[in-house]
Amino acid sequence: MKALFTEEAETRGIVVRVSASYLAEQSEPAQGRWFWAYHIRIENEGMTPVQLLTRHWIITDGRGIRHTVEGEGVVGEQPVIDPGASFDYVSGCPLSTPTGNMQGNYHMIAADGAAFDVAIPRFALIAPAVAG
Repeated sequence: MKALFTEEAETRGIVVRVSASYLAEQSEPAQGRWFWAYHIRIENEGMTPVQLLTRHWIITDGRGIRHTVEGEGVVGEQPVIDPGASFDYVSGCPLSTPTGNMQGNYHMIAADGAAFDVAIPRFALIAPAVAG
């Protein structure tokens, strides 16, 4: 199953795995709009339950322009992830260029009250070449 994910990072026993897919059916290159879906799996390999409180994304387009996205939880949830368990979600990202990348972190709190940031690995957003 790990082959599904192209990137991963581990912070304090929390592993974040990512895969991204270009969505041609939601993209409109002629209008300068490219769209990707990304699948994230957060695995708790530690000994304590953790709760994901907030997310912080840095999205960089093909021109090097950076956009920051912050907010509570992911896909409307602030999941608690028990030891040995995982949480999966899928979201999307539009860009005005056919390439870019995303990276960031989740702010979590452990059951013992310790708060910490968990790295989201950098992953590429690359549209397939357009024959022309």
